[in-house]
Amino acid sequence: MSLPPLPKSAIVIGATAADWRAAVTLAGDALASSGMARPGYSGEMIRMIEEHGPYVVIAPGLALAHARPGPDVIADGLSVVTLAEPVSFGHPYNDPVRVVLALAMATPGEHLAAVAAVANVFNDSDAITELAGATSAEEVQRIMNPQNS
Repeated sequence: MSLPPLPKSAIVIGATAADWRAAVTLAGDALASSGMARPGYSGEMIRMIEEHGPYVVIAPGLALAHARPGPDVIADGLSVVTLAEPVSFGHPYNDPVRVVLALAMATPGEHLAAVAAVANVFNDSDAITELAGATSAEEVQRIMNPQNS
């Protein structure tokens, strides 16, 4: 599986978030503004983290927020939010977070494959640092899809 779509409208650079909930909401709002999810999807992602802990913080400085496929998902998609100031999710090793990705998948079967495809981007140990320092949506797209550059 390749990465889900990442339109420029789903990329927010240098955002400010008071806490992890605000950061996840920004990422969910980017999905919603791109037509990939309904506004309620942010709440679903937050609820998953509240229930299961900061499991979404998958690497130092990086969170991959997502919720199960459901009525709030319109289409498969990805959003990327970089934060001007990092926020803590409560992860023992990988906090604070400077890059928040949000993943929306319409079908359960594709959900895990999409998580794996996103995680593969970060096999390049420089990808998180590059994303955190990105200054344009095009740069974020290039980092997330290096094979398309």
